[in-house]
Amino acid sequence: MIATVGLAIGIVFLAELGDKSQLMALTFALRYRWWVVLGGITVATAAVHIISVAIGHFLGAALPTTAIAAVAAVTFLAVGLWTLRELVTDAPDDEEPAPSKFATTAPFFVVLSAFLLAELGDRTMFATAALATDNNWAAVWLGSTIGMVAADALAIAVGILVGKHLPERAIGFGSGLLFLFIGTLTGVDTVTPTLGLLPAIGIALLTPGAAAVVLWWRRTLRKAATTWPNPDEIQDRRVGEQH
Repeated sequence: MIATVGLAIGIVFLAELGDKSQLMALTFALRYRWWVVLGGITVATAAVHIISVAIGHFLGAALPTTAIAAVAAVTFLAVGLWTLRELVTDAPDDEEPAPSKFATTAPFFVVLSAFLLAELGDRTMFATAALATDNNWAAVWLGSTIGMVAADALAIAVGILVGKHLPERAIGFGSGLLFLFIGTLTGVDTVTPTLGLLPAIGIALLTPGAAAVVLWWRRTLRKAATTWPNPDEIQDRRVGEQH
Protein backbone atom coordinates (compact mmCIF):
# COMPACT_ATOMS: atom_id res chain seq x y z
CA MET A 1 0.00 0.00 0.00
CA ILE A 2 2.83 2.42 0.83
CA ALA A 3 4.38 1.77 -2.57
CA THR A 4 1.05 2.52 -4.25
CA VAL A 5 0.72 5.80 -2.32
CA GLY A 6 4.22 6.81 -3.40
CA LEU A 7 3.54 5.85 -7.01
CA ALA A 8 0.31 7.88 -7.10
CA ILE A 9 2.01 10.91 -5.52
CA GLY A 10 4.81 10.84 -8.08
CA ILE A 11 2.58 10.36 -11.13
CA VAL A 12 0.02 12.99 -10.19
CA PHE A 13 2.63 15.51 -9.00
CA LEU A 14 4.50 15.26 -12.31
CA ALA A 15 1.24 15.38 -14.29
CA GLU A 16 0.24 18.58 -12.52
CA LEU A 17 3.49 20.44 -13.22
CA GLY A 18 2.61 23.06 -15.82
CA ASP A 19 -1.06 22.07 -15.85
CA LYS A 20 -3.81 24.68 -15.82
CA SER A 21 -4.68 23.80 -12.23
CA GLN A 22 -1.34 25.23 -11.12
CA LEU A 23 -2.13 28.43 -12.99
CA MET A 24 -5.53 28.49 -11.29
CA ALA A 25 -3.93 28.02 -7.88
CA LEU A 26 -1.52 30.90 -8.55
CA THR A 27 -4.38 33.11 -9.74
CA PHE A 28 -6.52 32.41 -6.67
CA ALA A 29 -3.50 32.99 -4.41
CA LEU A 30 -3.26 36.51 -5.82
CA ARG A 31 -6.82 37.25 -4.65
CA TYR A 32 -7.45 35.18 -1.52
CA ARG A 33 -5.61 34.10 1.62
CA TRP A 34 -3.34 31.15 0.94
CA TRP A 35 -4.94 28.82 3.48
CA VAL A 36 -8.38 29.43 1.96
CA VAL A 37 -7.05 28.53 -1.49
CA LEU A 38 -5.18 25.47 -0.22
CA GLY A 39 -8.22 24.31 1.76
CA GLY A 40 -10.53 24.64 -1.23
CA ILE A 41 -8.07 22.80 -3.46
CA THR A 42 -7.64 20.00 -0.93
CA VAL A 43 -11.38 19.39 -0.52
CA ALA A 44 -12.02 19.59 -4.26
CA THR A 45 -9.12 17.26 -5.02
CA ALA A 46 -10.22 14.71 -2.44
CA ALA A 47 -13.75 14.74 -3.87
CA VAL A 48 -12.67 14.45 -7.51
CA HIS A 49 -10.23 11.65 -6.81
CA ILE A 50 -12.87 9.70 -4.88
CA ILE A 51 -14.90 9.80 -8.08
CA SER A 52 -11.79 8.84 -10.08
CA VAL A 53 -10.99 5.73 -8.05
CA ALA A 54 -14.66 4.75 -8.05
CA ILE A 55 -14.69 4.94 -11.84
CA GLY A 56 -11.47 3.01 -12.18
CA HIS A 57 -11.96 0.41 -9.47
CA PHE A 58 -15.71 -0.08 -9.10
CA LEU A 59 -17.69 1.30 -12.02
CA GLY A 60 -15.58 1.25 -15.14
CA ALA A 61 -17.83 4.05 -16.42
CA ALA A 62 -17.17 7.50 -17.80
CA LEU A 63 -18.41 10.94 -16.85
CA PRO A 64 -19.84 13.46 -19.35
CA THR A 65 -16.45 15.19 -19.40
CA THR A 66 -17.15 17.37 -22.42
CA ALA A 67 -20.20 18.99 -20.84
CA ILE A 68 -18.39 19.46 -17.53
CA ALA A 69 -15.40 21.08 -19.27
CA ALA A 70 -17.71 23.42 -21.19
CA VAL A 71 -19.36 24.56 -17.94
CA ALA A 72 -15.92 25.08 -16.41
CA ALA A 73 -14.78 27.18 -19.36
CA VAL A 74 -17.85 29.42 -19.15
CA THR A 75 -17.38 29.76 -15.39
CA PHE A 76 -13.75 30.88 -15.68
CA LEU A 77 -14.60 33.37 -18.42
CA ALA A 78 -17.44 34.79 -16.30
CA VAL A 79 -15.19 35.17 -13.25
CA GLY A 80 -12.54 36.90 -15.33
CA LEU A 81 -14.96 39.33 -16.94
CA TRP A 82 -16.65 40.08 -13.61
CA THR A 83 -13.31 40.77 -11.92
CA LEU A 84 -12.22 43.15 -14.68
CA ARG A 85 -15.62 44.86 -14.73
CA GLU A 86 -15.49 45.58 -11.00
CA LEU A 87 -11.96 46.98 -11.24
CA VAL A 88 -12.89 49.22 -14.15
CA THR A 89 -16.07 50.61 -12.59
CA ASP A 90 -15.20 50.79 -8.88
CA ALA A 91 -12.33 53.25 -8.70
CA PRO A 92 -10.34 55.77 -10.77
CA ASP A 93 -6.92 54.78 -12.05
CA ASP A 94 -5.08 56.63 -9.27
CA GLU A 95 -7.04 54.94 -6.47
CA GLU A 96 -7.04 51.40 -5.14
CA PRO A 97 -10.19 49.51 -6.20
CA ALA A 98 -12.81 48.34 -3.78
CA PRO A 99 -12.46 44.65 -2.89
CA SER A 100 -14.04 42.39 -5.49
CA LYS A 101 -17.24 40.61 -4.54
CA PHE A 102 -15.42 37.39 -5.44
CA ALA A 103 -12.81 38.27 -2.81
CA THR A 104 -15.32 39.00 -0.06
CA THR A 105 -18.14 36.51 -0.70
CA ALA A 106 -17.48 32.87 0.15
CA PRO A 107 -13.95 32.62 -1.32
CA PHE A 108 -13.63 29.02 -0.12
CA PHE A 109 -16.74 28.07 -2.11
CA VAL A 110 -15.41 29.91 -5.18
CA VAL A 111 -12.11 28.00 -5.09
CA LEU A 112 -13.80 24.69 -4.30
CA SER A 113 -16.36 24.90 -7.10
CA ALA A 114 -13.81 26.13 -9.66
CA PHE A 115 -11.42 23.26 -8.98
CA LEU A 116 -14.22 20.70 -8.96
CA LEU A 117 -15.29 21.79 -12.42
CA ALA A 118 -11.73 22.05 -13.72
CA GLU A 119 -10.54 18.67 -12.50
CA LEU A 120 -13.58 16.60 -13.49
CA GLY A 121 -12.47 15.11 -16.78
CA ASP A 122 -8.91 16.44 -16.54
CA ARG A 123 -5.93 14.22 -17.40
CA THR A 124 -5.14 13.81 -13.69
CA MET A 125 -8.54 12.26 -13.13
CA PHE A 126 -7.96 9.72 -15.89
CA ALA A 127 -4.49 8.92 -14.54
CA THR A 128 -5.99 8.32 -11.09
CA ALA A 129 -8.75 6.13 -12.52
CA ALA A 130 -6.18 4.08 -14.47
CA LEU A 131 -4.06 3.55 -11.35
CA ALA A 132 -7.11 2.43 -9.38
CA THR A 133 -7.92 -0.35 -11.84
CA ASP A 134 -4.88 -2.41 -10.77
CA ASN A 135 -3.99 -1.00 -7.34
CA ASN A 136 -5.52 -0.45 -3.93
CA TRP A 137 -8.13 2.25 -4.43
CA ALA A 138 -7.63 3.86 -1.01
CA ALA A 139 -3.87 4.14 -1.55
CA VAL A 140 -4.40 5.62 -5.01
CA TRP A 141 -6.90 8.13 -3.64
CA LEU A 142 -4.58 9.22 -0.83
CA GLY A 143 -1.47 9.44 -3.00
CA SER A 144 -3.15 11.25 -5.89
CA THR A 145 -4.69 13.78 -3.52
CA ILE A 146 -1.35 14.47 -1.84
CA GLY A 147 0.43 14.74 -5.19
CA MET A 148 -1.99 17.27 -6.63
CA VAL A 149 -2.18 19.39 -3.47
CA ALA A 150 1.62 19.45 -3.29
CA ALA A 151 1.93 20.61 -6.91
CA ASP A 152 -0.68 23.31 -6.46
CA ALA A 153 0.93 24.40 -3.18
CA LEU A 154 4.03 25.33 -5.19
CA ALA A 155 1.89 27.55 -7.40
CA ILE A 156 0.28 29.12 -4.32
CA ALA A 157 3.74 29.95 -2.96
CA VAL A 158 4.60 31.67 -6.24
CA GLY A 159 1.33 33.61 -6.06
CA ILE A 160 2.14 34.78 -2.53
CA LEU A 161 5.62 35.97 -3.55
CA VAL A 162 4.28 37.78 -6.61
CA GLY A 163 1.41 39.33 -4.68
CA LYS A 164 3.75 40.91 -2.14
CA HIS A 165 5.40 43.02 -4.83
CA LEU A 166 2.35 44.15 -6.80
CA PRO A 167 -0.35 46.75 -6.01
CA GLU A 168 -3.94 45.61 -5.53
CA ARG A 169 -5.08 47.00 -8.88
CA ALA A 170 -2.34 45.19 -10.82
CA ILE A 171 -3.17 41.94 -8.99
CA GLY A 172 -6.84 42.36 -9.85
CA PHE A 173 -6.24 42.99 -13.54
CA GLY A 174 -3.68 40.18 -13.72
CA SER A 175 -6.00 37.65 -12.09
CA GLY A 176 -8.90 38.71 -14.31
CA LEU A 177 -6.81 38.24 -17.45
CA LEU A 178 -5.52 34.88 -16.18
CA PHE A 179 -9.09 33.67 -15.64
CA LEU A 180 -9.90 34.66 -19.22
CA PHE A 181 -6.88 32.69 -20.42
CA ILE A 182 -7.79 29.61 -18.36
CA GLY A 183 -11.40 29.73 -19.53
CA THR A 184 -10.43 30.06 -23.19
CA LEU A 185 -7.81 27.31 -22.93
CA THR A 186 -10.35 24.99 -21.32
CA GLY A 187 -12.85 25.77 -24.06
CA VAL A 188 -10.30 25.19 -26.83
CA ASP A 189 -9.25 21.87 -25.29
CA THR A 190 -12.91 20.86 -25.10
CA VAL A 191 -13.76 21.76 -28.69
CA THR A 192 -10.51 20.58 -30.30
CA PRO A 193 -8.85 18.04 -27.97
CA THR A 194 -6.36 16.96 -30.68
CA LEU A 195 -5.10 20.45 -31.45
CA GLY A 196 -1.99 20.27 -29.28
CA LEU A 197 -0.81 22.30 -26.31
CA LEU A 198 1.13 25.10 -28.03
CA PRO A 199 -1.55 25.96 -30.63
CA ALA A 200 -4.21 25.85 -27.89
CA ILE A 201 -2.15 28.24 -25.74
CA GLY A 202 -1.69 30.57 -28.72
CA ILE A 203 -5.43 30.72 -29.34
CA ALA A 204 -6.20 31.08 -25.63
CA LEU A 205 -3.88 34.09 -25.36
CA LEU A 206 -6.05 35.99 -27.83
CA THR A 207 -8.86 36.51 -25.30
CA PRO A 208 -6.83 38.14 -22.49
CA GLY A 209 -4.83 39.99 -25.15
CA ALA A 210 -7.99 41.50 -26.61
CA ALA A 211 -9.25 42.35 -23.12
CA ALA A 212 -5.94 44.06 -22.29
CA VAL A 213 -6.16 46.15 -25.46
CA VAL A 214 -9.73 47.22 -24.61
CA LEU A 215 -8.70 48.15 -21.06
CA TRP A 216 -5.71 50.13 -22.34
CA TRP A 217 -7.89 51.94 -24.88
CA ARG A 218 -10.47 52.76 -22.22
CA ARG A 219 -7.77 54.04 -19.85
CA THR A 220 -6.31 56.21 -22.64
CA LEU A 221 -9.70 57.74 -23.37
CA ARG A 222 -10.25 58.42 -19.65
CA LYS A 223 -6.91 60.19 -19.34
CA ALA A 224 -7.58 62.21 -22.48
CA ALA A 225 -10.97 63.27 -21.13
CA THR A 226 -9.39 64.57 -17.91
CA THR A 227 -6.82 66.67 -19.81
CA TRP A 228 -9.21 68.25 -22.29
CA PRO A 229 -10.37 71.73 -21.19
CA ASN A 230 -13.96 72.04 -20.01
CA PRO A 231 -16.02 74.45 -22.21
CA ASP A 232 -17.52 76.10 -19.12
CA GLU A 233 -14.07 76.69 -17.66
CA ILE A 234 -12.91 78.25 -20.93
CA GLN A 235 -15.92 80.58 -20.95
CA ASP A 236 -15.36 81.59 -17.31
CA ARG A 237 -11.71 82.28 -18.03
CA ARG A 238 -12.60 84.49 -20.98
CA VAL A 239 -15.11 86.47 -18.93
CA GLY A 240 -12.51 86.96 -16.20
CA GLU A 241 -9.94 88.22 -18.71
CA GLN A 242 -12.45 90.72 -20.12
CA HIS A 243 -13.02 92.17 -16.66
